[in-house]
Amino acid sequence: MTKKIQKIGIFFGIIILLNVVNQYVYKRFDVTADKRFTLSETTKNILSEIKTPLYITIYLEGDFPSEFKRLQTETRQFLEEIISENSNIIIHFENPDDQREALIKKGMMPSQLTVQEEGKFSEAIIFPWAEINFEEKTTLVSLLPSAIAISQEQQLEKAIENLGYSFSNAIHAISQKKTKNIAIITGNGELQDIFQYSYLSEVAKKYKLAKFTLDSVASNPAQTLEDLATFDLAIIAKPTEQFNEKEKFTLDQFITNGGKTLWMIDNVQAEQDSLSNGGKMLAYPLDLNLTDLLFSYGIRINTYLIKDLYAAKIALATGNIGNQPQFQNFDWFFHPLVNGNPTHVITKNMLPVRLQFTNQIDILQNNLKKTVLLQSSVLTKKIGTPSIIELQSIAEEPKEEEYQHGNQLFAVLLEGKFTSAYKNRIKPFATSLFKANSNDNKMIVIADGDVGKNQLLKGNPYDLSRDKWTNETFGNKDFLLNSIDYLLDDVGLMQLRNKTIKIAKLDQQKAYKERTFWQFFNVILPLILLASFGIIFNYLRKRKYS
Repeated sequence: MTKKIQKIGIFFGIIILLNVVNQYVYKRFDVTADKRFTLSETTKNILSEIKTPLYITIYLEGDFPSEFKRLQTETRQFLEEIISENSNIIIHFENPDDQREALIKKGMMPSQLTVQEEGKFSEAIIFPWAEINFEEKTTLVSLLPSAIAISQEQQLEKAIENLGYSFSNAIHAISQKKTKNIAIITGNGELQDIFQYSYLSEVAKKYKLAKFTLDSVASNPAQTLEDLATFDLAIIAKPTEQFNEKEKFTLDQFITNGGKTLWMIDNVQAEQDSLSNGGKMLAYPLDLNLTDLLFSYGIRINTYLIKDLYAAKIALATGNIGNQPQFQNFDWFFHPLVNGNPTHVITKNMLPVRLQFTNQIDILQNNLKKTVLLQSSVLTKKIGTPSIIELQSIAEEPKEEEYQHGNQLFAVLLEGKFTSAYKNRIKPFATSLFKANSNDNKMIVIADGDVGKNQLLKGNPYDLSRDKWTNETFGNKDFLLNSIDYLLDDVGLMQLRNKTIKIAKLDQQKAYKERTFWQFFNVILPLILLASFGIIFNYLRKRKYS
């Protein structure tokens, strides 16, 4: 009897001990095959910097399609992992239905979904957004970003894959004490601010922007270089005037001293506005005096224009009905619609990018790692310049046999130790900052100055991701934002975009056909079994005691 009491005591003692341990030790186990809920070391490092309350509001409550409840569930479970890592993070789910107008004013645009239920299709509106508040700063997180997706299910899959990156990136951006600086280079006929507003306004939410003119090299070149060296990244967007040697040397030494660069270069003068106004234009080479500089880094931008059968559309007036002009969309082969590198974090899952009168890049051999980010389809044609381009050519049926020049490179990422173009040359001016070779550095060169140029609507900047005439959507803004993030990423955030998740999908047609069987199996059958058990149990009981 005593031994029995001891065993009972030990059992209850173990139970009590486990409960005490449970109060102080919290551990979740990720048993998913793709480890979707396991936080990366990068994310953990970012979370460790949060010392005061950070609030995350997710607008995924309420009545919305069942398939998108998966997004709600996956988001909740991911955020629970974040909470377990840092208790200063507080999450809250809200129903957006009674605050739609307020959310839209904040910039949270709704998504329209096609829902299939019981074999019928309907439309639903959801607000797949999160709002993060930290100290006095606020940022928004899109939980359903634009991506290449054949179906709505694939779009959902891409959204879940991006959860880790989306939240980690937003938390990192809002909690940064020191913001990185970006110089917008001017002085050589670069794009005006209003034509870069769409993507730069997004960049400004995360980084400090400042215009930087190279004109001052004429009077004080050494000081100009020192001032530029205080920036982390320089953006050179569609220059139209030649760079002199002092300006080139300044940019070269900015690079060898660790500065990142994003080049958007046209080597041919050709503007869609000029063509639209006159119906024809002369496209001719544009000498920016950058050939030797870029050559030393291992690339050459040629003066061919590339026509691609896989192209964006332009809207042309085809007649009038009454006093109203009628427009029709036509493929315009001078505006290639190019896919990004599917294996690189900058361009993974990104919508095609629209280029305009773009040139082609040659890659040269040197010690730098070169990664192609944007390239054409195989159905391309090179147009030498100078050349007359006529708008009426759009009516001509393309001959496929003329488009046999294969894939053309439009954007390249360079990584490694850069060698100065002035290593064995006379220096345009003396500076104590001169370096013949850089440490590890990064650069992106795009052979199209218009890749970041947004349209204007009634004098105001229009969204770079959309064409105001054709209403087509593009990946231009995402491409530039991802490029800037990659160049300035020093914590490994961009690598989180490589995560791949496979979601088991429900066969909608099969589920609809077999719904009666499964309703019976899940609802009626358990009731029958329970009733049968009750009848048998009652029968056996009466038989035993009667």
